[in-house]
Amino acid sequence: MMFRRFVGTLLIASFVFAPLAAEAQESVRDTLSQLLRGTASTEQPVQRKVPFNNEEVLLSYAPLVKKIAPAVVNVYASTRVEVRSPFMGDPFFERFFSFPQMPPRVQSSLGSGVLVDASGFVVTNYHVISGADEVRVALADGREFAAKIVLQDEGLDLAVLKVEADEKFPAAALGDSDALEVGDLVLAIGNPFGVGQTTTSGIVSAVARSLGGIGDVGYFIQTDAAINPGNSGGALVNMAGEVIGINTAIYSRSGGSIGIGFAIPANLVRAVVESAKKGLDHFERPYIGVDVDRVTQDIAHALGMARPAGALITNIAKDSPAEKAGIEPGDIVVSVDGKQVDTPESLDYRLATLPLGSTARIDVLRNGETKTLSLLIEKASEGQGVELLIEGRGPFAGAKVSDLTPALIQRMRLPVNRTGVVITDIARNSPAARVGLRPGDIIRELNGETITSAEQLKRIAEGDGRMWRFAIDRGGRIIEQILRY
Repeated sequence: MMFRRFVGTLLIASFVFAPLAAEAQESVRDTLSQLLRGTASTEQPVQRKVPFNNEEVLLSYAPLVKKIAPAVVNVYASTRVEVRSPFMGDPFFERFFSFPQMPPRVQSSLGSGVLVDASGFVVTNYHVISGADEVRVALADGREFAAKIVLQDEGLDLAVLKVEADEKFPAAALGDSDALEVGDLVLAIGNPFGVGQTTTSGIVSAVARSLGGIGDVGYFIQTDAAINPGNSGGALVNMAGEVIGINTAIYSRSGGSIGIGFAIPANLVRAVVESAKKGLDHFERPYIGVDVDRVTQDIAHALGMARPAGALITNIAKDSPAEKAGIEPGDIVVSVDGKQVDTPESLDYRLATLPLGSTARIDVLRNGETKTLSLLIEKASEGQGVELLIEGRGPFAGAKVSDLTPALIQRMRLPVNRTGVVITDIARNSPAARVGLRPGDIIRELNGETITSAEQLKRIAEGDGRMWRFAIDRGGRIIEQILRY
């Protein structure tokens, strides 16, 4: 009986196809295919599907590549490095020998970038242009232009360049990375190993992937499209011809692609580009003034949650936007503007994509109930902090120190409500480096005095003395030391 029904359907289809135009025939074939598979529906057509027949298998990505490829560029960064003899600076050798000045050596790095505006704005990775004295951009058609670094953010591993030419450039549109789903087809376009522009294909392997040690936000798109050294800064493209990510890292033990690549979501890239267009040389992160932690299985069970998800608020800074919004320690943030928050990293990402001055709707779980709060998105206050270099011969010599401010706490990712003076940088081979001090250490006491300002610390640290007693706060752990120096 089933076989006869199938034959009848084919006969009806043969009569119907005859008088129809080619376009109509194709539509009917598609409908018939759905009927045969039992998937025909009167609802809206499904947006995503796998290849079903030979014609669909032979479909090509070429139109997408032709659309996007002209906007993907090669980024050449060069840095002049002073060449020094290993004996220079040694008092013994300099007493008997003179060392001629040697010409600087030029170090070059190669990466990729994406033109995101016809006026010449290019997005790439920070690590591609870090420390560069000169940056050049090469288009897919072979033309080269000088470029100026207008914004760079090491924490996000993003940089924005401006091509120095008065003409219109092919630009790619930034898509909505929040619309991505696992399994979506994507293309990766860049310049791997410097061989020239290359396109690879794959799928979205994961979204909202958290990676430790790569970027402040730690919220990435994972793909199995082949990404190799040189692809950094290139485009991850969806099937609508939109850039939905900037390729930034790979997981590899050999240095080559093993199908685990990561891209910075386009929604975050868009916020950084807007900052560059406003003339800012850095990305202003929203500040809410909280410490957050993961929701563990035990916490979720204790609160009656079906699964561990959200960002647990553990501490709130005084007079911060979070305090003004009514957020309390123990609250679990579960969504921002209706978008789900599963981890502390996803909370950082959601906030980073919001414009300063706007108001976000924050849903928090408190005592088993969901409460909706209004949070004003602000930037952190720079305060009155000053940065000073400690000199002299003491154990703190070579360290740069600064008064703690909300902006510095956010930038160095320190716990809120900390007070005192923090080490922001340490010169290589300095006394401070040799005694084991680190950037991020908060100096609490020195030689019996409680440290409250950078000027006070500099005055004490540059004084004479052989015995040094100090206490530092390192990641919440108090370390006390006594040195004879």
